[in-house]
Order: sequence, then structure tokens, then C-alpha cells
Amino acid sequence: MPPAQPSVLYVTDLAYQARGRRYCDEDIFLTSRLREDFDVALCHPLDAAALMDAFDMVVVRNSGPVLQYAAQYTAFRDRALKSGTRVYTQLTGKADQVGKQYLLDLVSEGYPVIATVDRPEDIGRLPDAAEYVIKPKLGADSIGLEFVTRDRLEGAAFDGVLVQPRVRFCYEVSFYFIDRAFQYALHAPRPDRRWVLERYAPTAADLEFAQRFVDWNDIDHGIQRVDACRTPDGELLLVELEDLNPYLSLDLLDEEVRDSFVATMKVSLHGLLGTAPSS
Repeated sequence: MPPAQPSVLYVTDLAYQARGRRYCDEDIFLTSRLREDFDVALCHPLDAAALMDAFDMVVVRNSGPVLQYAAQYTAFRDRALKSGTRVYTQLTGKADQVGKQYLLDLVSEGYPVIATVDRPEDIGRLPDAAEYVIKPKLGADSIGLEFVTRDRLEGAAFDGVLVQPRVRFCYEVSFYFIDRAFQYALHAPRPDRRWVLERYAPTAADLEFAQRFVDWNDIDHGIQRVDACRTPDGELLLVELEDLNPYLSLDLLDEEVRDSFVATMKVSLHGLLGTAPSS
């Protein structure tokens, strides 16, 4: 018999319904390729805590918004941190892994981020806009988003939410990283069709913008997606730094780029395990 490969518990919700995307297809493809280097078993996110001790590593991929199972996710996270379980992406992330407080932190540190506040007394720091966005700090996939005018904003309850101006933009663009290395970029040319994506050739300035956020985050092994919007004056502003379970849109890549991504992910996983990639 061939020697045993490192074992991976791959966490995904294959039944999760996402607007404009089929998460299950992406995970079926990825696991089919990871099996070349690892012994892979799939499980639902609600089963991860009970099963993870039997595996060398847990890979969290398209597991759906944790807002829908917050208590179970917290229990999984706490147990993994306490036991030293290797989790990919590493649980050291400071961005969406722990909510959207990072947007406030980045604004205060002077990063190019959409203006964000979380206290009524800070409303004056927001620029004038036709509408404002109220979003839960623990939200995802547009769950709980509300658009209001400024007069309604004055009386809004600021309990566990962030407030941002609804920014006019030309398009959204996403930059995909493994560890701290850029892999590819995609953009949505039409603002009203967020998930109709096309390949995007980033400029040196674009990559410098995205790299700043990846370097700010405390992740050495894992996948991150930097989501940004291009304003009418050409500026890029951060929308989200997704370091928990970003959808990768691998089906939109050509075979060469997709194969390169998989190969780099394998190297990253072996790096976290301290094992050697297969030939």
C-alpha cells in the first residue's frame, strides 16, 4: 500500500444557496485536486468541532455565513485554538474572521477604506451622501444590510452595527491571495451585477493597494480576498477583507491560472503542516 497522506477535514456547506454562485461546484473541484496530496473528508460546519481531532488539519472553505450558526462557530474556533488544531485559513486573522471591527481599525490607521463609524456621536465624520448603509458587525453575504437617508440615520440604533456612506463607484474588484502572494483578480464591470465577474489585469498601483491589507493581517498560511471599489475619481477603497471563507470563483479562471492556484494552495497547506509536497 502507498504511504498514508496527511489527512484533511474539509469544511463546507454543499447545500448553501448563494445568489449567482454555486459554492458546491467549487468545493467538489478543489477537493478532487487536493486528494492528490491529502486524504480528504468533507463535513458540514456544524460537525467540524466533533470531527476535527481525527485529522491533521481542518480546511474551512465555503461554509456559509457564520452568523447563521454563531454559537457553533465560536465553539469550533475556541476548541481549535485551545487544542492547537491546524486550521486553514489560520485563525490568527484580524478581518472578517472576527467581525467587521477591522474596518474601524483600518480607518483610524489611515488606510484607504470607505468611511465607517459605529457610534451616533461620530455621524459627523461621514461625508454627505444620498444614502447610508447600516450593516451588522457580524454580517455576511449582505445579510441585515439596510439603506437609509441621513435624516433616518440620526435616529438609528447603533447596536452591533457599522454605518457607511453608500459610495458611488464605477466597479468592484477582488484580489485573491494565498498566504501573502497575489494569485489573480476579478472584477464586476456593472455595479448592479456584483457576481457577474470577469478577469481583471491589475496595475502595479492596484496590487500595492491590495498588498497593504494582506500584509496588515496576521495570516501566514491561508486564503484572503481583498474586495474594493473604484470611485469615479479613480481611487480604490476597501469594501471588505475576507479571511474566513472567501468564495474564489475558480470557474471563471482559465485552466493555467486555476492549476497554478491549486498548486500554490497545496504548497501552502504542506507549509502549515510542515510536510513535503508530493512530486
